[in-house]
Amino acid sequence: MTEHPDNQGSAESAGEEYQPSGDDQVAERLAAMTEEEQQARADAFRAGLEDYELEADDAALLAEWDGIDVDADPEIIPPVLAIVGRPNVGKSTLVNRIIGRREAVVEDVPGVTRDRVSYQAEWNGTEFTLVDTGGWEHDAKGIHARVAEQAERAVEVADAVAFVVDATVGITATDEAVVKMLRRSGKPVILVANKVDDMALEAEAAQLWGLGFDYPYPVSAIHGRGTGDFLDRVIEVLPEESEYGHLLNLEGPRRIALVGRPNVGKSSLLNKLAGENRVVVDETAGTTRDPVDEYIELGGKPWRFVDTAGIRRRQHMASGSDYYASLRTQSALDKAEVAVVLLEASEVLSEQDVRIIQMVLDSGRAMVLAFNKWDLMEDDRRFYLEREIDLDLQHVTWAPRVNLSAKTGWHKDRLVPALETALESWDTRIPTGKLNSFLGELVAAHPHPVRGGKQPRILFATQVSTQPPKFVLFTTGFLEPGYRRFIQRRLRETFGFEGTPIEIGMRVREKRKRR
Repeated sequence: MTEHPDNQGSAESAGEEYQPSGDDQVAERLAAMTEEEQQARADAFRAGLEDYELEADDAALLAEWDGIDVDADPEIIPPVLAIVGRPNVGKSTLVNRIIGRREAVVEDVPGVTRDRVSYQAEWNGTEFTLVDTGGWEHDAKGIHARVAEQAERAVEVADAVAFVVDATVGITATDEAVVKMLRRSGKPVILVANKVDDMALEAEAAQLWGLGFDYPYPVSAIHGRGTGDFLDRVIEVLPEESEYGHLLNLEGPRRIALVGRPNVGKSSLLNKLAGENRVVVDETAGTTRDPVDEYIELGGKPWRFVDTAGIRRRQHMASGSDYYASLRTQSALDKAEVAVVLLEASEVLSEQDVRIIQMVLDSGRAMVLAFNKWDLMEDDRRFYLEREIDLDLQHVTWAPRVNLSAKTGWHKDRLVPALETALESWDTRIPTGKLNSFLGELVAAHPHPVRGGKQPRILFATQVSTQPPKFVLFTTGFLEPGYRRFIQRRLRETFGFEGTPIEIGMRVREKRKRR
């Protein structure tokens, strides 16, 4: 496949943006077209593409070109398996083992997982949805009661349940309470005897027959021992299609990464948004932990702040603070949909600030820039500061900017509209008819410059995905970086895309040889 990606977030290629001569009527002409006319134009472009040599994987990409929503729910909803048990029995470790990557937060203290989180899993060619839950506790109070409610809700919308018990501890009163809850649910239950790390502990697992759920599968989630037999049983129990998957919100609250260099005010802002001191910090000196995600209600709906600030690092790692801060930032971005980059208005943009912004761009996440301590700036200084920011951040002028105070909460209410705008853009899909009509008008008004006697043309375009919006252009030749940036800018001017990066790839195709 010959495809040339062009991501606005990446370091810009050599050459200035193409500058057209004169104005045009692209927006007006596009607005004057009916959907039928736009679709007819795309039909013509698509038909013309058949005169060119297409590669094997082009067919799959073009199969959805005619406006079918590729993000629509599949006809068959994969079955759902809920992982439940009391706190600290290794549920999240088992989840990571099943999905084959370290995504669920794991730590050797109880209560790290609070909300039910969904993951896509596969075993021997069978796909299913895995739901990790917080530890279920009998007669829990406060936040622990809400954790238990989430676990019970996960059981309600699951097709089967994996009940995880710590074989080294045996049956506890809480385990027995979980058994009662599961029996009320009427769902198929697979009993997992976790922490059976060797043959010597097999006898401990056998004692769990007393729970009344048939064979207790002995596994070691941390080492992988016995997980294959357990998953074979999972596939036997799960139906081909979920009866409850349509009730399971796989997305949940929108996920925000609050990132920025150390001491820029991330913890203060998070606590001010929550209305209380909510940042999770391990108070034990000299330890490192993955923080628990925070759920905060803003603008009347819940938001999930992932990998939040307030992490202590080991003392012997202090010299590498930049490195570990970078790791935490990347971890947050991997789990987030939108990043709020917190910058200090009173200080010059630092090299570390620039690196963090670049990490957000490279991750493809939506982005909001938040300038802290803006309330402390004099009115005259604010005017010049706005101009300085425009110059320093020319490559992300599309990102919404919010001026606020993390300490006092001044203008914190402006953050939610900016987040909603960025996420809406991140999710936006342009109908193929409208996209091709737009490009047809744009190229007709401002054709690619002739280079070496050749002038590359855009044959057809399609948006292959959202989150972030990615476009593929089928062309007769290589489009110069400056011309691609010109297309990106006009896409933003015409369709918005405020708060999201845009990716444009090219597939250069040659005309079929006549025989």
